[in-house]
Amino acid sequence: MPSKAGIEGKQLFVAGLVLVALWLSILPPAALSPHQAQTLGIVLVTLSLWGTGLVPGYLASLIFFAVTIIAGLAPPELVFSGFASAAIWLIISGFVIGSAISVSGLGERLASLVGPMLTGSYPRLIGGLMLTCMALGFLMPSSLGRAVVMVPIGMALAERCGFGTGSNGRIGVAAVLAVGCNMPSFAILPSNIPNVILSGSAETILGVHFTYADYLLLHYPVLGVLKSLATVLLVLRLFPATVEAAEIASHKDHDGTPGAGFNRGVQIRVMAILLVTLALWMTDGWHGINPAWIGLAASAILLMPGIGVVTPPAFKASVDFGTLLFVAGALALGAIVNASGLGAMIGQLLQDVLPLEAGRDAVNFASLVVMSTLTGLIATVPGVPAVLTPMAPDLANVTGFSVPAVLMTQVIGFSTVLFPYQVGPLVVAMQLSGERLGTLLRITLPLAAISLIVLVPINYLWWRLLGWI
Repeated sequence: MPSKAGIEGKQLFVAGLVLVALWLSILPPAALSPHQAQTLGIVLVTLSLWGTGLVPGYLASLIFFAVTIIAGLAPPELVFSGFASAAIWLIISGFVIGSAISVSGLGERLASLVGPMLTGSYPRLIGGLMLTCMALGFLMPSSLGRAVVMVPIGMALAERCGFGTGSNGRIGVAAVLAVGCNMPSFAILPSNIPNVILSGSAETILGVHFTYADYLLLHYPVLGVLKSLATVLLVLRLFPATVEAAEIASHKDHDGTPGAGFNRGVQIRVMAILLVTLALWMTDGWHGINPAWIGLAASAILLMPGIGVVTPPAFKASVDFGTLLFVAGALALGAIVNASGLGAMIGQLLQDVLPLEAGRDAVNFASLVVMSTLTGLIATVPGVPAVLTPMAPDLANVTGFSVPAVLMTQVIGFSTVLFPYQVGPLVVAMQLSGERLGTLLRITLPLAAISLIVLVPINYLWWRLLGWI
């Protein structure tokens, strides 16, 4: 539980930003229009509420929606644009598919198959789950899809290892799955939404095209491999635990087979639906159907009486409306920041403040990464490419880098996540695990520090070796 002093500190911080928001509304700075000043005020208050966790995330989103609509800062179709996003429907389908995997016992059975390989020790469990998530990043185009598949299996493994709710071991499993299903895929071009937005905007606006192989070679050795290793070491350090062999043995029932008490026919049916869904997700580049709509169809089948396995009570228990409000709010905030012109202004301000100058390659490289990271705090991670991509030619002129190199620094920046609210899949993965979202901060903050202090210099040297700088 947070200390009283900690709660009071958060309250003072949020109260201070509320006063700043009121000041911006009454006396807008000369650089901002009244509309932009008011928008900046509510954005800062919302971010502070999400970041401190002083109120539930969904309540912060509702406050943001209400103030923005009542104050006329954005039209309803923009404020509620998050609900029209494919990401929301992928989250809903994720809840349903995850519920089907759990209630059918399929998660327990799959855990029994991989358990002997992973549950020999806690480090092997955490490392093995990370490697599995990394491998799925090459097969499945959606971070949410990977979380839907992996989290129920990982939680079943946690139970088999004797890790109860709220225990270090269970939180460690949840954290490594949340990060593993999302972070390494920033280094794989089609496997993360921000990557796709960056690639699409670069090609549409600037005529710059990135190949799968070039993108992978540039980013995966550091952002994929080294960052995943750092995550595993952090989890083992911050959430130490020991696998209980007696607990693993106790999960065998009367016939000696783990999970045999569940209906095998139901499990086979769920597995068949899941395999078809996975196959369609993996081949979305060929058939062109959005992964969200594939997940939606799978959910409808899993909910259908006589065919599916998710009953109405199970559906109500699995779909967390609070999480949907939280993610919709984050998506809407990024859209409103960009539509108001604040995103471009923030990018320009960072360009003016940061020490960018031709000939100072290392400083320029670090500055561009920091620019992307800080932009992600305000515009959220998916909004970073929309804000910074149009600025790439100007930044290239200032730094002496090529336009593609400037664009690629965005990836290092927006994959450096400080707070879970910046990335929807992190929120959903923790919700699926049943563990508190706030515990993930114990990983994201030190991981961001490691990324900026250690991995950015390594990235710089790697880029120089490859001739990108």
